Amino acid sequence: MIGIPVRWIAVIVFVLSSSLNMLDRQILAALAPTIKGEFQLSDTEYGFIITAFSLTYAVGAPLAGLFIDRVGLNLGSSITIALWSFAGIATGLATGLRGLIACRAGLGLSEAGGIPGAAKVTAVYLPSEERALGSATSQIGLTIGAVSAPLIASWASVHYGWRSAFFLTGALGFLWIPLWLLTARRVPVFKEPQPPPSIPVRDLVRDGRLWRLVLANMLLMTIYSLWTNWTTIYFVNVFQMPEAQANRQLVWIPNLTASLGGLSGGALALWWIRRGVDVLAARMRVILLCAVALLSTAAIPFMPSPALATALICFSYFSCVAASVNIYSLPLDLFGSARAAFAVSTLTSAYGLMQALFSPIAGAIIDRHGFPPVCMLVAILPLASWATLRRAARKA
Repeated sequence: MIGIPVRWIAVIVFVLSSSLNMLDRQILAALAPTIKGEFQLSDTEYGFIITAFSLTYAVGAPLAGLFIDRVGLNLGSSITIALWSFAGIATGLATGLRGLIACRAGLGLSEAGGIPGAAKVTAVYLPSEERALGSATSQIGLTIGAVSAPLIASWASVHYGWRSAFFLTGALGFLWIPLWLLTARRVPVFKEPQPPPSIPVRDLVRDGRLWRLVLANMLLMTIYSLWTNWTTIYFVNVFQMPEAQANRQLVWIPNLTASLGGLSGGALALWWIRRGVDVLAARMRVILLCAVALLSTAAIPFMPSPALATALICFSYFSCVAASVNIYSLPLDLFGSARAAFAVSTLTSAYGLMQALFSPIAGAIIDRHGFPPVCMLVAILPLASWATLRRAARKA
């Protein structure tokens, strides 16, 4: 750890929490073809399972943000990760569609505290110019979980049955809690020289900039939702690949490029900021570049081979996350660390609400017309996101 500022040790340890958050979430996506087959579910019904998670995630995020801001990072995050670990284990006990919906609803409600907690760590331990990189490290954690999920799912389902994957991944959360509490006792928080004044929650929710951030996040993250929930199904449906082969050979690769995208988006913003560009202007430049790059998502369904499709999915995922780490840093820039968990939780809630609406619609379209209409739709939405942000990113 030589040469790493001590404040980053806390951020790095919290990366593991993000890994577990995504791991518990993505095990279902990796095992979706098997579970659909066992319970005789259509893509539309699978979409409703995602909706159950997403609705409670959307509802729970602002409450989780307020909770973490109120009781503190350590207690708030410990409680939320314990709850989502229980919910993950319970998913392995489900016996049908209703059970899956109930378990995923519980998982969504408890996992809603994950991103607000990670944002609170970034706001509390890092100066403003490093916060997009802080968000990028959180994305690395999400990537570790997303990459691990198909590999763990493939191994566990073959050797011990698909239910064992949920039991294993759910149990890991209880090991993280004492590690974080030990770290938090030893790493001091960052003292901001001129922190923005603490904004009352009632004033924050009346601030039009916050709601523009919410809308912009919903528009951009349709692409993120597509590739986190439908990639395995894409390769099984389009290229008739066996589920285990798709997970083992291809599905984990785009998640690696998502982390590279987060680091690149954070580093590019930092590079511009250190050369005199205003913090908000630097973030907007990165988001615009990524929005243009994401137009390429429309071409993915027309790729003639799994390898070419994977390459373009990687580019789409990379560009989406490069923009996302800057969008998730904007609430910290605009509203300060005191309301960090709540401000970011509104974006998290927006993502959950969008995914709740988007998933069954996407499933119905895929059932009838395949992936081309869905990919073409989400390809143009990041430009609308950037246009929405142009006013939100202006300082009051």
